[in-house]
Amino acid sequence: MVRPLTWLFLLVISLPIQLTFAQEVIFSSVPGQDQLLVQKNVMIPAPDGVRLATDIYFPAENGKPVQEGLAVLLQRTPYGKTSERFQEAIRLFAARGYIVAIQDLRGRYDSEGIFTKYNPLEASDGAATVEWLSKLPAGNGKVAMWGTSYGAHTQADASKLDPKGLSAMVLNMGGMTNAWDHAVRQGGAFELGRELTWAFRQIPAEIDDPVVEAHFKKETIEDWYAAWPFRRGLNPLSIAPNFEDYILEELTHADYDDYWKATGINWIEYYDQTADVPMVHIGGWYDIFLRGTIQNFMELRKRQTAPKFLIIGPWTHSGNERTYAGDVDFGPESAISDFQTSYQVDWFDYFFKDKKADRLPKAPVQLFVMGTGDGSKNEAGRLNHGGYWLETDTWPLENALETTYYFHAEGSLNGTPPAAENAHTTYTFDPANPVPTLGGSVSARVKDGAFNQRERPDFAGSKPPYLPLKSRADVVVFQTDPLPEDMQVIGPINIKLYCSSTGVDTDFTVKLVDVYPPSEHFPEGFEMNLTDGIARMSYRNGRTTRDLIEPNEIYEVDIHPFPTANVFKKGHRIRVDISSSNFPRWDVNPNTGEPLGQNRRMLKVDNTIYHSPQFPSHITLPLVPMR
Repeated sequence: MVRPLTWLFLLVISLPIQLTFAQEVIFSSVPGQDQLLVQKNVMIPAPDGVRLATDIYFPAENGKPVQEGLAVLLQRTPYGKTSERFQEAIRLFAARGYIVAIQDLRGRYDSEGIFTKYNPLEASDGAATVEWLSKLPAGNGKVAMWGTSYGAHTQADASKLDPKGLSAMVLNMGGMTNAWDHAVRQGGAFELGRELTWAFRQIPAEIDDPVVEAHFKKETIEDWYAAWPFRRGLNPLSIAPNFEDYILEELTHADYDDYWKATGINWIEYYDQTADVPMVHIGGWYDIFLRGTIQNFMELRKRQTAPKFLIIGPWTHSGNERTYAGDVDFGPESAISDFQTSYQVDWFDYFFKDKKADRLPKAPVQLFVMGTGDGSKNEAGRLNHGGYWLETDTWPLENALETTYYFHAEGSLNGTPPAAENAHTTYTFDPANPVPTLGGSVSARVKDGAFNQRERPDFAGSKPPYLPLKSRADVVVFQTDPLPEDMQVIGPINIKLYCSSTGVDTDFTVKLVDVYPPSEHFPEGFEMNLTDGIARMSYRNGRTTRDLIEPNEIYEVDIHPFPTANVFKKGHRIRVDISSSNFPRWDVNPNTGEPLGQNRRMLKVDNTIYHSPQFPSHITLPLVPMR
């Protein structure tokens, strides 16, 4: 079935496109660049008549644009097409023989229309832009797209309408499969830290008023966490109603329905109509979009014939050029220092000119396996966790052995099923005192990456005396004995909980931790977070409509943290932390059963994890033999 938006786009692109830019826009030189010309603010029409401002850069010789057929490299962005972030890439891409186009999304900067995040119209906007650029007189009909985060989402959106001319994509840290499953919501919870802080940062650019900018520098998002959930018209976002509207809609639209199936926030529903072109899907173990990056690669590779690549490094969101994530360093080989420039154009040279640089992966899947470092402290004060690159043909790895580790009453974690009858652990979850977020796959202004799991002043929600999270009564810890040998975990993680609550709704959160023993550099050890996940019980096991639970009834719940790749070294411990909050990464469940995002009350509840022969809660880890 072709969706209504697809019909609209097909109708529009079937009409003749008049290429009038040459008469309407003149070439101008780029300061300091003798071999580069630009056409500023070329207004490309969207299907509904909104005009999208686009700067088009042309390689030049002797002050004139190169007229031979060149491929076009396009990025569509909400961050301003003249941003300094694009300038080095533009110069390099043009020097390598490409036309470069940077476009403001509708409603942003010089483009017409009204902006809303993940607007479903971006699919037709992007597809129409690709079609238009494919007909440039100096081009060869081929348009490739590149970009990070939002710049990856806009690629995915355009590809869902299979526009003529789209020929390759390099998607870095974006292109989510389904925002209801990750990036906006996850396990039924709302990605508060990411979504709200992004809006706070973008409103000054949206309003473009020095008074507003000064206000948002003074009144930060951290000041407003305690007032969550926001009421319409009674919060700082009210100054930009288009931002307030989409945030409150994401917050309160909890069931998976047509809202979450729109092109701007969903790719699953559109895989079969996506352009079959070469794609590179790039993610990070600490990136908010990791789950989608992997799923997009797997599903499109299965359905299509054009080559697909998957690359995952030890990176936070857009942190490809850094050797570290948070307070942990992975060594010089972990970073791609020229990722935003030469590395990406190397891919286009491969796809368009059949020149494959030696550093590009030979196999479809390239992973950085963390954890082979010596655990010392470097000059920047970070833990040297190390790691190495691994290339393979498949994901998950064919030689991964799914291995079960059970939770036990005394807090141990091992491969022996529990024997103690009626064993369980109960804790009180107070939503007014949530467990603070200490790293992970977050982004925006919430600190992401790997950190020692100990509270400290620069993390929102942390309180004196800044003790380890394991000391909290509402954090239940299960850990192995010190490992007798190195153990390598690469792949998806699953945690099965048998659990109950005295409330009608609550959350269960999980976290996988690599526990370093005490050392000279870290006398108290280092408890490094690897991945985490959440299950809102009213959406347990992926159910798409809300269903409250019966108090004190035991439920079987599967929680799927993002995959990881890590070597737990000899002498380390594997640890699983279980609680009911991770704030402000996710919004806190008030436990009342009120409509999500609209509660005015909070209730303490007693939550229970069972670890008995009848209810053997456990974690399943994909173990891979050491190389």
